[in-house]
Amino acid sequence: MSLRQYLRSEPDSHNTVNILPMTIPHAFQLAVQRHVAGQFAQAEEIYRQVLAMAPGYAEAHSNLGDVLREQGRFDEAIAACRRATELRPDDAEMHSNLGHALWAGGRLDEAVAACRRAIQLQPQFAEAYTNLGNALRDQGQLDEAIAAYRTTVQLRPDYAGACNNLGNALRDQGHPQEAMAALRRATDLNPGFAEAHWNTSLLLLLSGDFERGWPLYENRWSGSDLRTFERSFTQPRWRGEPLQGQRVLVHAEQGLGDTLQFIRYAPLVAERGGQVIVECQPGLKALLTGLPGIAQVIERGEPWPAFDLQIPMLSLPLAFGTRVKTIPASVPYLRADAQKAARWRARLEQDHEKADDLSKRHPLKVGLVWAGGEPSDRPQQRAMNQRRSLRLSQLAPLAAVPGVIFVSLQKGDPVAQAKTPPEGMRLLDWTDELADFSDTAALVENLDLVISVDTAVAHLAGALGKPVWLLNRFDTCWRWLLGREDSPWYPTMRIFRQPRWMDWEPVIQSVAVELGRTVKARATTASEKT
Repeated sequence: MSLRQYLRSEPDSHNTVNILPMTIPHAFQLAVQRHVAGQFAQAEEIYRQVLAMAPGYAEAHSNLGDVLREQGRFDEAIAACRRATELRPDDAEMHSNLGHALWAGGRLDEAVAACRRAIQLQPQFAEAYTNLGNALRDQGQLDEAIAAYRTTVQLRPDYAGACNNLGNALRDQGHPQEAMAALRRATDLNPGFAEAHWNTSLLLLLSGDFERGWPLYENRWSGSDLRTFERSFTQPRWRGEPLQGQRVLVHAEQGLGDTLQFIRYAPLVAERGGQVIVECQPGLKALLTGLPGIAQVIERGEPWPAFDLQIPMLSLPLAFGTRVKTIPASVPYLRADAQKAARWRARLEQDHEKADDLSKRHPLKVGLVWAGGEPSDRPQQRAMNQRRSLRLSQLAPLAAVPGVIFVSLQKGDPVAQAKTPPEGMRLLDWTDELADFSDTAALVENLDLVISVDTAVAHLAGALGKPVWLLNRFDTCWRWLLGREDSPWYPTMRIFRQPRWMDWEPVIQSVAVELGRTVKARATTASEKT
């Protein structure tokens, strides 16, 4: 039975409920009600009370696993769901729930196996096909994932969630029209399905339809993978109307790159007569302080000053009615601290002077970022981070380009790879001295080029007006649009796209060729000047 079915019936005869006091099934029903209502902590408490009295209650173990998964406690969720399968080894729903928990915990091979076991036990089990599709999609098995979602829709034509998942997978596979049809079906089935509306917005924005995309993007606050970013304020939302000296809090809501991209709007808020207060993530305050039009910058967690209105940062394009042709793209709109930049310039010059080869004393200085940010507890974010990331060793073709010195801008766990760069690569790694983004900006200011996967540093380089080459995954983020090698957001950006899902080799080869051309062009220009 599903959770919603439990709301309409007593536990079935396979449970030990028959020999327990009648308070047990009633308590279980109360837990399910809290569960379905999204009151996960309360549901967990009641499920645990039920299990204290009825340790063999398989559904309670399985449902407990589900609420633990919803709270991001994946190891505990997997253990609870696995206990349910031990108690009911021939119950398809127990195995499907285990598969869902394993998927959330990033144990994809085990998740696929659990879901396939559920389907083997119950071949018409629609939810098991959906869970299987989720795991296969994160494995990169898009054809199989789409087949699983299509099977779900065939078994349950009214399953809006499966239509939503199918649309996402078709978008990832590069079929935007089919994806839009699936998402439209999801919202037709459930007009209040916020996540499907949000996914529709991503597809519209990806295609450059900002007019329809920005309003639907507001659905990110309800039921989407970003719902944890929602904030509660008593002050009303600013929606673009003229301001008369009112104080407006512009607050960051998603990743560091999002803040670096959309902070460009803050001076425009000031131009409409507002006093702008920016709340940003830790690590950005020093860089953003002093941006024209910003009265004050605070880090998330610091006390708010008094303000009259507020707006999430990624709602600013809607407030300004932004279209592709009206993106405020004047760069640089961020600037490095002059004193910090001077210190890095001296460090780089000192390193070049030590070179024993004259050709190495005036190299092309290229910053490198090869992997995404910190690990996420959210399954979709974790899977995307894996798809956008490389290993440093995969950039070996760049090491063969003469006349280049590379500077690591990589942070997080992948920085350890800088200790063993590809053979022939001159890689400077001073990242342990980069305390925040103002330090990174100062170092980037002294580079000729930044080559980066889709991370905050790519946005930083673009905002500083530095040449930046983006190594972009096949299932591109909406902000890079479809089929473009340039970006209307960053005039100095060039985009190198994967031609196929998870195929980095052609991207790296193209970058190596272009890097060689850049070095030769630079040498030609230098010789002409002399």
